[in-house]
Amino acid sequence: MNISKKKRHFPVSSSLSAYLKKYDRTMRLPITYQDLMRYSDHFPILDREGKDTLWEGVFYDYREMEEIHSGLLDIYQRLRSDGNKEARSHLIVDSIDYCTFGNSNPFRIKIRNLHNDIHDYFYVKKADASRVFGLELEYLLSPNRIDFLVDSDTLIEEHVSGIPGDVFLDKWMDENQNPKRIAKEFVKFNERCFLRLLGDQRSYNFVIVLTPDFDEIKYRIRSIDFDQQSYEPRVNLYKPQFFKENSKYVQFVMDYIDPSSIKQYQHEERSLMSKRMIVARDRMEELFAALSKEKLSTDEKIQQLSQELARELKEPKFLQCTTMGEIVRKLLYFTLRQYEDSSQK
Repeated sequence: MNISKKKRHFPVSSSLSAYLKKYDRTMRLPITYQDLMRYSDHFPILDREGKDTLWEGVFYDYREMEEIHSGLLDIYQRLRSDGNKEARSHLIVDSIDYCTFGNSNPFRIKIRNLHNDIHDYFYVKKADASRVFGLELEYLLSPNRIDFLVDSDTLIEEHVSGIPGDVFLDKWMDENQNPKRIAKEFVKFNERCFLRLLGDQRSYNFVIVLTPDFDEIKYRIRSIDFDQQSYEPRVNLYKPQFFKENSKYVQFVMDYIDPSSIKQYQHEERSLMSKRMIVARDRMEELFAALSKEKLSTDEKIQQLSQELARELKEPKFLQCTTMGEIVRKLLYFTLRQYEDSSQK
């Protein structure tokens, strides 16, 4: 599976900015991504085994440190609550880390509560229209909610808690875990990604969330990477099952889930997403209207993906699409139409 090594950056347009402002997704940020890029020194962050994590701790000139920390605390309060500065006297910026890997090259901000030593994270990234599109679809159509803020070329994103999918397999997958339930969740996650065209969901781009129930542990797979929202040209790049990094999860499905159950779980996920679409239909239409002129990919990739979807779903109307936003909209409403037709029988 070939993912674009360096995804093209798409700025947030005025129409998308207007949509974000209407739904309280914007903030006049006191600190931007470019401000954080002015660090004066850095050091590699190693894991407990001494391996490079591809994150670096960064330092700033002492004359800028107070302003940067104060601005980051303002952003954290706005992201988590109402931005009231009086409620932050016990909060400090514990660390600022920079990631050298991936498209968005994020800064990870650690906030610590001095009263109880509890900490939290959020991220400062370069704003990209396709990533913002992916985050908004995640909020509207998935079983998970994720908050974010945008100001011009800077994106603020909350931390998604969970165990990275590759780490879970290496260090958590023991006799206490239930591979049958993990397999079921992977089938549902695979379906969610395809239906909203979220690509590149390799095991290190999603997390496993464990929830103890009264009789056993329940699992949910959550994406933490939205850079490849409707960008690539091939249908299979939107199906996590086709990445070699996910082969162990695919093996769980093959070992524990029979074909009829796979179809059942896929149908369940389509139905759940359709119900969310019905509730969020007006807001979805505003989102797609804001993206109506945004291609969010190259013409060649848009054309190839529309052709592959038309062939796979036997729906020639995909061939009329000229932007990635139109393709996503067509696929979502194709799913909704199937749901509504079956529910009326």
